[in-house]
Amino acid sequence: MRGGIKTFFAEQRYIGAILPLAIFGLWQASSSFGWVEPVFLPAPAKVVEAFWYMLTRQDLLRDIRASVFIIAQAFFYGALLGIGLGFAAGLSRRVELFFGGTINTLRHIPSVAWIPLVVVWLGLGAPAKIVVLAKSIFIPVFLNTLQAIRGVDHNFIELAQALKLSKWQLICRVIFPAILPVVMVTLRYSAGLSWALVVIAEGISGLEGLGFLIFRAQNLLMTDQLLVCMVLIGLIGYALDRLLYLAQRRLLRWQRGFGGSYA
Repeated sequence: MRGGIKTFFAEQRYIGAILPLAIFGLWQASSSFGWVEPVFLPAPAKVVEAFWYMLTRQDLLRDIRASVFIIAQAFFYGALLGIGLGFAAGLSRRVELFFGGTINTLRHIPSVAWIPLVVVWLGLGAPAKIVVLAKSIFIPVFLNTLQAIRGVDHNFIELAQALKLSKWQLICRVIFPAILPVVMVTLRYSAGLSWALVVIAEGISGLEGLGFLIFRAQNLLMTDQLLVCMVLIGLIGYALDRLLYLAQRRLLRWQRGFGGSYA
């Protein structure tokens, strides 16, 4: 038995399970020995019961779909606009000067602060949340795309000019591959940030979605349902990041770098 456990944790692919199992064990122990009142931290079994109740009686899948639908649209619009304008600003000083001051001013206004105004303009529906979340995605994608282009090694540019590459060939064969690692990491970061913000947006101005369920559970002191929503948000966010990570590996399969120490 000991040998099996030792072998389990010795495997590199299982090392990530150590901390979640430790947290779950501490949670179960806190419930079993009464270290924390159930109203503040329900037992794991109680949370599973709440999940099943929400799934079968409260149409939990509809709320999940609503949140995912909003984040998917916001991510598409925000990332597309951020990469497009970032490219244009990175390639042209005039475009950067035209947009730079305005964007650098707007980025200091928190996305949450836009919610009341956008709700006045667009109401409580999905469009208002999509606009707010798209803004939170657009800003980091725009800035990092711009800086990644400006950070391309000048030797590469000189070599492309020596080879008499056209501007389109320069972009496709030199600039785009050089900035792709930065852009992909930024997209992963922005997706995680926007997924966290969708909870706040739905909680403040929404009638459906996981954010709405969290704030409702808090107001009614239904801690079990609150934990269900928190776990679902974490799992969906993790799945979203894994999808982008797989896309990153696919697009950057040509790149070789330091893989980390095995110590």
